[in-house]
Amino acid sequence: MHEETGTNTGLLLYYPYRDMEIRVMEALHAGGFEDLSYAQARIFQRIDPQGSRLARLAEQARVTKQTASVLVQALEQEGYVERRPDPADARARIVTIAARGRAAQAVAATVVAEVEAQWRRRLGARRYAALRRALADLHEDPGTG
Repeated sequence: MHEETGTNTGLLLYYPYRDMEIRVMEALHAGGFEDLSYAQARIFQRIDPQGSRLARLAEQARVTKQTASVLVQALEQEGYVERRPDPADARARIVTIAARGRAAQAVAATVVAEVEAQWRRRLGARRYAALRRALADLHEDPGTG
């Protein structure tokens, strides 16, 4: 538990993330991407710039391959992604970002930059940099310690 607030650290990490996620989704919906759901966005944000295999997306989003497939299919129908043959394995397909998806990414990136600038102002540059380093350390090796 966080001693000052009585809230555990996991929730303290989640609250600012959730606030950012809501703000990004509100901006996307206001910007003409109202068909993008939270579930779709959680898969979409995990697609590597060079493309990702469906199984990897499912693993990263912690959903079944079937769920990821349904979400990717909806994203494809709405023009956010395309499925293409994997150049490394002709039997496999990769999910890549389509033009509409790149436009949505630009909207999201603007909001993310605004939120991070607010956090930096609120914490100060030194504390913000320390927070990022600490979070990166936790991400690099989440299972030990």
